[in-house]
Amino acid sequence: MKRFVFALAFALPALPATAQQLSKPQAVPYTDTIPPARDIPFPGTITLSVDATDTDRGIFRVNETIPVPAPGPMTLLYPKWLPGNHAPRGEVEKLVGLTIRAGGKPMIWKRDVLDVHAFHIDVPEGVKVLEISFQFASATETDQGRIVMTPDMLNLQWQSVSLYPAGWFTRNIPVRARARFPAGWQAATALRQIQAGASPVIFDTVSYETLVDSPVVAGRWFRREDLGHDVALNIIADSEAGLAATPEQIEAHRRLVDQSIKLFGSRHFDHYDFLLSLSDQMGSIGLEHHRSSEDGANPEYFTEWDSGPGRRNLLPHEFTHSWNGKYRRPETMWTPDFRTPMRDGLLWVYEGQTQFWGYVLGARSGLFSKQDTLDALAASAANLDIRKAREWRSLDDTTNDPVITARRPKGWLSYQRSEDYYAEGMLLWLEADTIIREASKGTKSLDDFARAFFGPVDGDWGVRTYDFGEVIKTLNDVSRHDWAGFFATRLSEKAAGAPLNGLTRGGYRLIYTDTPTLFFRDAEKRAKQLDLSYSLGMTIGKDRHLNSVIWGSPAFDAGLTTAAEIIAVNGTAYTDDIMRAAVTQAKTDMLPIHLNVRTGTRVRDVDLQWTGGLRYPRLEKTGTGESGLDRLLSPLP
Repeated sequence: MKRFVFALAFALPALPATAQQLSKPQAVPYTDTIPPARDIPFPGTITLSVDATDTDRGIFRVNETIPVPAPGPMTLLYPKWLPGNHAPRGEVEKLVGLTIRAGGKPMIWKRDVLDVHAFHIDVPEGVKVLEISFQFASATETDQGRIVMTPDMLNLQWQSVSLYPAGWFTRNIPVRARARFPAGWQAATALRQIQAGASPVIFDTVSYETLVDSPVVAGRWFRREDLGHDVALNIIADSEAGLAATPEQIEAHRRLVDQSIKLFGSRHFDHYDFLLSLSDQMGSIGLEHHRSSEDGANPEYFTEWDSGPGRRNLLPHEFTHSWNGKYRRPETMWTPDFRTPMRDGLLWVYEGQTQFWGYVLGARSGLFSKQDTLDALAASAANLDIRKAREWRSLDDTTNDPVITARRPKGWLSYQRSEDYYAEGMLLWLEADTIIREASKGTKSLDDFARAFFGPVDGDWGVRTYDFGEVIKTLNDVSRHDWAGFFATRLSEKAAGAPLNGLTRGGYRLIYTDTPTLFFRDAEKRAKQLDLSYSLGMTIGKDRHLNSVIWGSPAFDAGLTTAAEIIAVNGTAYTDDIMRAAVTQAKTDMLPIHLNVRTGTRVRDVDLQWTGGLRYPRLEKTGTGESGLDRLLSPLP
């Protein structure tokens, strides 16, 4: 029967030769009815009240009043383009139960047909205030997003629990906020409290721009340390044991503040709060703000200090952002509200140089040892060195990644690239430092650029924007060079291997040995994976599952993907130790490594052709005496 139908189908007559595509629709025009932001005062003050006590279900309950400037059409916005995220990541899908009332009567709202973060209403005559209520249903599992509330701590981000009126610069919209936390919890934020210890906590009136830039952490287990220079370290932990920082550990954080201010020669805040959460229950984070930073690290940050540097590079990075990213900001990344798109082309300055100073300040303060810093630089350089994507995709194009992928996992990261403006941007600025040191015979360095570019004006915590031309001019003021040509090459080049000139000119070279550095071992432990990127070209994580496969590596050539699970190695059930031993043995007997692999329901045998043994990156000094990189990592007097 099937054969008959098939034959009949082929027996049907062909379409007439005169057949034409007569139906040709035209696009329906769209009119943007959301008013653009204007730099004028908003007439009135928003009041915002957040109940953050439902820690069992992770639900924030919001009540908000917004003054009505005039009757007629009005648009309310939920923050969409978020500073520090460099992308439209406002979690509007978690806004639920939205009710808008005027004079106690419900109003009809309509979501914008294109911008789902915008809500239109029609305000009747005589209405002076909108009464708004909704809930923010935060993630309860990691596949829903970052978890921001647990039974012992929470991270309140104001952009998630508020609406604001379209048509005004957010710096011109006053907000008086309050928040209720579970009994006995303590809270920390860059906002100042009107009445300490009150419930709910009532905060000073600030602009909506400042409110969104001033998140809160609160928790059952809390500790606060004064770091000097009007900077505080606020710590919340999963348990009281996590707060057990020693005086020496706190002193390293004080040196971070001291070394940072010596570097930049100024402070662009009236006070600054590190908001450090130590948890494996609440989602990790590293997000900059002008007068604070959200810093999520491992629970054993203090208690296992000597086992490895962990995430101690996080605080130097985020603190640097107070100068680079918040005070000085690319002109295309400053926006008048949270609806206007950002253009991220200068992220290699914003994030790349921050990554650079983060490692430098970590070493200068002692949060990272010098050796850990060198090992971290080696790991970053080696990771880029095997990234085949550099052959087709330039560094400047990676500044689009926050919008392209929103940090979702990638199947072929080494051939797709990611936000490489961090690590490769760091290598670019390391090379710039060596150029300045060589040209000035050691009398100048990138420190001079940092002081000139990020330093003025002390005490100003506004925003000073810049463009590419100002970066080039300031560099030339420090040391004459073809900086425009240098960056044009480094940003646009497509080449095999990482740009290693900064390391080699700084007195070190990238090598590989069969023994991992302590930094590498610590990174493996925290990632919970076996990292064979520089030998077999793969990493192996939980349940023997491949976390990554390097494009063009032995694992890639054998047909392996991140969907695979390794069952056995050379006939023996898989363990990390068995795999390491097999790689080592193959270097001696020169035979393929035989794997038994499951991909979905398919089980197959795979031979890996690799006889180079175990390989781990590190830096080797190329000369004697103190090199430029050595001097760069030394504390300022």
